[in-house]
Amino acid sequence: MSSFFSQTLAVINMNLLSLPRRIWMSLAMILASAVVVAILLAFLAMSKGFEVTLKGAGSKNIAMFLREGSAAELNSVLSKEQVNLIEDAPGIARDDKGPIVSAELYVIVDGIKKSSLTAANLPLRGMSQRGIEMRRGFNLTRGRLFTPGTNEMIVGEGILSEFNGFDLGQTVRFGKTEWKVVGAFSTGGNVFESELWADVKVIQSLYHRGSSVQSIRAKLASSADPATEIQAIKTYIKNDPRLNIDVQTEADYFATQGKSLNYMAIFGKVISAIMALGALAGALNTMYTSVSDRSREIATLRTIGFSNSSAFIGTLVESLTLAALGGLLGALAAYLLFDGMNTSTLGGSFTQVVFSFKLSADLIIQGMVMALVIGFISGVFPAWRAARMPVLMAFRTEG
Repeated sequence: MSSFFSQTLAVINMNLLSLPRRIWMSLAMILASAVVVAILLAFLAMSKGFEVTLKGAGSKNIAMFLREGSAAELNSVLSKEQVNLIEDAPGIARDDKGPIVSAELYVIVDGIKKSSLTAANLPLRGMSQRGIEMRRGFNLTRGRLFTPGTNEMIVGEGILSEFNGFDLGQTVRFGKTEWKVVGAFSTGGNVFESELWADVKVIQSLYHRGSSVQSIRAKLASSADPATEIQAIKTYIKNDPRLNIDVQTEADYFATQGKSLNYMAIFGKVISAIMALGALAGALNTMYTSVSDRSREIATLRTIGFSNSSAFIGTLVESLTLAALGGLLGALAAYLLFDGMNTSTLGGSFTQVVFSFKLSADLIIQGMVMALVIGFISGVFPAWRAARMPVLMAFRTEG
């Protein structure tokens, strides 16, 4: 057994030391693997960043109410009567001001992207002070809060970074109505930073919504057992025919919304797989050339007693090493180019969501696995050839 390991290490050492003789073909294999991994990680980081941005907004201690069958706030309509009934529901927290409930309106307005100067949909959310208090991590970063009953609004930091015209003190026109930006806020980088906030009653009046809203948020009475509180609320809703409403925790709602960009990860994997086929063709050519270039050395080693297995493993390790170097290069490129990069895309409510690419360790592992798969497939057949090459043919080829 020790002889086998020493033989294998000797072949691996010979193969790696001979790489400078094939420097350009080796670099081609490394770069091909790097491009595949970088593209895969770019798509995965985009999908991951979107998911994190949405999930970060959700709280397990906040109940989210939408009209029955509505997948998003944009499709929901709730009446004032239903809001009053939810305020009396069991499991809702209260303080000295009454039920901790926020009835909110969600309308679409236009914004201009800084990157492309094209129009995009933005969410204008109507809420009261209650709604602001219920946003976890809310921080007024500049200016002040909007004054109830006026055409004032505050904007998320994501809006400021990606869209024109929303700086503090500016006047923004939506249709025939002008709004003044009086403040900016942060919520820890989650989806709420992609919104504009104003007084709910003003928006109801300007957009002719009467007393209706589109969603209700309510703080649960027990933070220790939110599932029990949600179940009690569901029973309350089921027993009242006026409440054709679905309820779930805010965390569950945003987790579902975050899956809407999963297609990007799937698309990235498909594109990477297609590119990997091209990379495999080049890698196979590189490895067959490597075996041909070292045919005399392989024959010599086998003549003095080296096993077929050592030749096989040595060649396979060479291929895996080149692919691994390419994977590391691709991961580094993806990290430098994409990690933390801000962008925006269409979310589940047909409005823009500003988010950052997130290149996590588990994604890098996926990229490295892809590189090693390329290295294994491109190495196994040339390695088999090296192990089975007749000694006399090898010398004749080199002669």
